Amino acid sequence: MQNEKEYDYLVVGSGLFGAVFAHEAKKRGKKCLIIDKRSHAGGNVYCENIEGINVHKYGAHIFHTNDKAIWDYVNSFVEFNRYTNSPVAIHNDKLYNLPFNMNTFYQLWGVKTPQEAKDKIQSQIDQLNIAEPANLEEQALSLIGTDIYEKLIKGYTEKQWGRPATELPAFIIKRLPVRFTYDNNYFNDKYQGIPIGGYNKLVDGLLDGIEVKLNVDYFENREQWNALASNIVFTGKIDQYYDFQFGQLEYRSLKFEHETHDIENFQGNAVVNYTEREIPFTRIIEHKHFEFGTQLKTIVTKEYPAEWTAEQEPYYPINDDKNSAVFKQYEQLAKNEPNVILAVDWPNTSITTCTRS
Repeated sequence: MQNEKEYDYLVVGSGLFGAVFAHEAKKRGKKCLIIDKRSHAGGNVYCENIEGINVHKYGAHIFHTNDKAIWDYVNSFVEFNRYTNSPVAIHNDKLYNLPFNMNTFYQLWGVKTPQEAKDKIQSQIDQLNIAEPANLEEQALSLIGTDIYEKLIKGYTEKQWGRPATELPAFIIKRLPVRFTYDNNYFNDKYQGIPIGGYNKLVDGLLDGIEVKLNVDYFENREQWNALASNIVFTGKIDQYYDFQFGQLEYRSLKFEHETHDIENFQGNAVVNYTEREIPFTRIIEHKHFEFGTQLKTIVTKEYPAEWTAEQEPYYPINDDKNSAVFKQYEQLAKNEPNVILAVDWPNTSITTCTRS
């Protein structure tokens, strides 16, 4: 007869998936233990309070959904504000609204009507004669024309991926959001906002009454941790979970440079993208604007794309043919994994295998 385990679930990772899973399992009478290698819970949505400002330590996170049940769910833990993501882009010291909309088209060409904008874009596309896009550059040009591509896509994308757009596969850009209205709201979702007081309040609410151990590397004592629970919920890298037996998946990483300024307002917007290839960072985040802050100081973060190594955090999967083929091999293993939930995100795929109990 199998010995009774101390926990029903061992949850590896205290990000939103792990926190929500543990909260819901607890509601159903299950006992969970969460472990995390970092010194804090919350994964990448963790905020650090500096000068009274909730700083998004791992990049900007804006909550948005079309599902009212999900919106009501997160608001049951912490009230969300009315923040609407409306980034702007800078190219050659000129400002452009994002996503691409009538404000952007006016800034580029002086056009004022949707038909004028459509005609301008289509005339540029027609001149290119791209029938079958061979790479990301050709794909983007065939969707949006030369002006928007050269000013707002090319440099930013090449910085983000660390290679020329002509060397990136076309399927990375399947479509580009274009709006022929004067609407700077980046997301189309009905519900959008930031937790008042920061994401830590949401995570703390989810983890209330759940045992959490921090500064724990699951892979240093994997068998010991597994022995504690009947089921495992793993939210890390799938290739690492399977000891890299099919090879290592590749990612892009990020570096963050945080700065405190003795002024009330640094850039006037939460998110400003820098689209020129020569500028090393992709964007500057001014955190106080996420919560309409009135503090006397401000905190900004410059976000630098970086090559990924095993010591760095994996932010963006490189979903080219080679990596997708490797991922599919791990995906097949995951489908037959007993008593394990692998909560793994990869472009066009999300693995969540069910436990047997």
